Amino acid sequence: MSNIITVKDMCLWYGEHQALKDINIDIPSKSITAFIGPSGCGKSTFLKSLNRMNDLIPSVKITGDVKYNGKNIFGSSVDVNELRREIGMVFQKPNPFPMSIYDNVAYGPRTHGVKSKAKLDDIVEQSLKDAAIWEEVKDRLKKNALGLSGGQQQRLCIARALAVKPAVLLMDEPTSALDPISTSKIEELTIKLKENYTIIMVTHNMQQAVRISDQTAFFLLGELVEYGNTETLFSTPKDKRTEDYITGRFG
Repeated sequence: MSNIITVKDMCLWYGEHQALKDINIDIPSKSITAFIGPSGCGKSTFLKSLNRMNDLIPSVKITGDVKYNGKNIFGSSVDVNELRREIGMVFQKPNPFPMSIYDNVAYGPRTHGVKSKAKLDDIVEQSLKDAAIWEEVKDRLKKNALGLSGGQQQRLCIARALAVKPAVLLMDEPTSALDPISTSKIEELTIKLKENYTIIMVTHNMQQAVRISDQTAFFLLGELVEYGNTETLFSTPKDKRTEDYITGRFG
């Protein structure tokens, strides 16, 4: 399996505070990689570095190498908008735009120059199908997206991310604000999506990592403590700190 993202010796500071220390990780394509660890340990910060969302914070400094498809994402020739199209993001709280369901999904393709109504119709339908929500919303595409339930809103946000045809989907605790039924729908959806996409997910829920991820990375205090096959990491962790975390001794 080839690696789509390769990170070498990456460090990140917010002003004086070092939030990430010497991160080294290879993320294989078309698989699900979970980031686990206690709050404030750097996993969301790292996730947001992968499509340069941290650029939006003024005091950030990053050293080391982050390569996507072999190219340095911090290179001067990189078009950040294009990078974020290829590496999409789904946030912790569903954040649909205050507009119709249709316009939410068509938003990205329109900003990337798709004008044809027929083409937009196709993209909207396919993205909603890929996000497993088409059947629930196909008769109310013109209705405001804010009228959907939380779980539906999150699947709509996934559809919106898929509409611009990314290669990678970053998910920052995508189910933490959802009920168990919506959570299991998103988990099933994520497993299906890895046929075509690379999924990188921050989760607080270790059972979720076990259920759906292929690889797991354990972060602690800005360090990547251990990374490997999910089943192996949970059954025979190599590092005592990993073992203490997954057995509930702290965190």
